[in-house]
Amino acid sequence: MFSPSQEEHCAPNKEPVKYGELVVLGYNGSLPNGDRGRRKSRFALYKRPKANGVKPSTVHVISTPQASKAISCKGQHSISYTLSRNQTVVVEYTHDKDTDMFQVSLGLLKYSSSACSYPFQIGVRAPCARSSEEFSPSNTRWVGRRPLVWRRCGTAYIPLPTRLLLSSFLPPVENETNILQDGSLIDLCGATLLWRTADGLFHTPTQKHIEALRQEINAARPQCPVGLNTLAFPSINRKDVVEEKQPWAYLSCGHVHGYHNWGHRSDIEANERECPMCRTVGPYVPLWLGCEAGFYVDAGPPTYAFTPCGHVCSEKSAKYWSQIPLPHGTHAFHASCPFCAAQLTGEHNCVKLIFQGPID
Repeated sequence: MFSPSQEEHCAPNKEPVKYGELVVLGYNGSLPNGDRGRRKSRFALYKRPKANGVKPSTVHVISTPQASKAISCKGQHSISYTLSRNQTVVVEYTHDKDTDMFQVSLGLLKYSSSACSYPFQIGVRAPCARSSEEFSPSNTRWVGRRPLVWRRCGTAYIPLPTRLLLSSFLPPVENETNILQDGSLIDLCGATLLWRTADGLFHTPTQKHIEALRQEINAARPQCPVGLNTLAFPSINRKDVVEEKQPWAYLSCGHVHGYHNWGHRSDIEANERECPMCRTVGPYVPLWLGCEAGFYVDAGPPTYAFTPCGHVCSEKSAKYWSQIPLPHGTHAFHASCPFCAAQLTGEHNCVKLIFQGPID
């Protein structure tokens, strides 16, 4: 969700160069009430007609506040760092013709049991040559905080037991940077953003491709193995409304059925059902097609579902997100569904779906 104050992208060029997109985790392609104007769940960054970036130029180490004030009044952008009563560092900045700067502000976006209201800046250089690096858990980078390192102001630090501690008191980690790569995650202590490069998006499905996959599944006429009624995923525009033909699945085994009201095994756990095909007991939920293309690792068919939410995507995408620990509150990490931010459970956090075709 992006506030109007930050939409600074877009060159008025006929064919603007696209750097990539920032996507807010937990939203399945749009905000609950729809994307309206500049408030949306994803935001594209384009090359500006004229670069507006800055870079450090001169560093002054001074000993009196008066000297610091004199240096900062030159009409040039600068930042002062007070180290002690007797020492201040002033860093002057100059124009960087090779970098575009963007400021992102998410307002008060509710996520992960907290609210995000922190703006942040992102600097982007001209796109480099297309890389063959695979989008996988092994090369996913956290910018902000992750289980391995915490990055702040270009420096990486060892893990923090809580966000409430200051990283400046911890030793830096060598050979770590805050450079965004395809699949980098940005933690804003209340919202998590995914950065997809233009090259990375080139290998993901488009909205039209996802719609084609939905129609292909429905055209195969999957049936409930018990009721023998034909099942169908609802249209993308009705992705939050349970329909009569909606496919449901037992997430412990993956058998896909139509809705039925039998098989309850516990008065306490109303969602625990016994699969009539294999007698496995587990969650029984409606299936939802993952509609946010930026969360897909590949363009494979949607054959896997996250547990316990039931969002469906490709096998490779499901297994990828099942291995990524995302921030939860201020003290914990756990794997979450990228489409709804629900904490994943089960042996593998996802399950392969078993559809039954028509018997005629």
